Amino acid sequence: MFRIATLFALVLTTSCGSADPETASNEPAVLRFSAIPDENTTELQQKFNRVADYLSAELGVEVEYVPTANYGASVQTFKNGDIHLAWFGGLTGVQARAAVEGSRAIAQGKVDPAYKSYFIANKDSGLEPSDDFPMGIADKKFTFGSDRSTSGRLMPEFFIRQFTGKAPSDFLGGEMQFSGSHDKTAKLVEAGTFDAGVLSYKTYDGLVEEGKIDPAVCRIIWTTPTYPDYNWTAHPALDEMFGEGTIDRLQSALVGMEDAELLNAVRRPEGIIPATNDDFASIAELAESLGFLQ
Repeated sequence: MFRIATLFALVLTTSCGSADPETASNEPAVLRFSAIPDENTTELQQKFNRVADYLSAELGVEVEYVPTANYGASVQTFKNGDIHLAWFGGLTGVQARAAVEGSRAIAQGKVDPAYKSYFIANKDSGLEPSDDFPMGIADKKFTFGSDRSTSGRLMPEFFIRQFTGKAPSDFLGGEMQFSGSHDKTAKLVEAGTFDAGVLSYKTYDGLVEEGKIDPAVCRIIWTTPTYPDYNWTAHPALDEMFGEGTIDRLQSALVGMEDAELLNAVRRPEGIIPATNDDFASIAELAESLGFLQ
């Protein structure tokens, strides 16, 4: 795995401990979760509603998926205690855990300890696939994903700095923007709106497999070294709302997901494994050094 070494409460007061937890208003407590909107939000709603049903059956409590407008909103709703579990990227997970003392990364995809990004380019851009960092993007129209995305911004920025010695704003002399999500990045590059961009390899591979982009038009030109990324992070209020051990039971339920539809919600057909906060220490260090935890 690539090692980063060179650059660089809110507590909900509700009743707990019973088999049928209730809020102060005597309404049954609801475990609400969300996910960073890194892809089409309508599709995410459909996928995560199935995850909600699965977790509800496993835990014996009502579980509800709550969509969020953007990456920042997912972190803020977790910080506020409006959601108690989230499928975060590496950076948003670090930001959320830094904001909520006692929160825990509890699960991740089997692929997430060694994640990667694809730098992509339109076939007419003049940029060619290479094993070397694509220095030719310097004078091209370039798009990142969300400004808080690990695979669509944080790590690509790190690699740009590492290989060029410059910040993206200085190195990328052409137009530069943030598309907001990985699938939008792919579509903008395929359409030629931008010459090049960078996104999660999982999203790109999935779009190709589903026939939603043409890899002969929207081409991979460079694959980054690996780094840790996505994770399920739990709010400490869960054990207070539903009783001690709830977070551990939630971790077991997530790791135990085997149904293909459930795993597809997070594009992790390979399966889910346990995670800890320490697994993302390198991301936290980099985020701190680049000012993303301020």
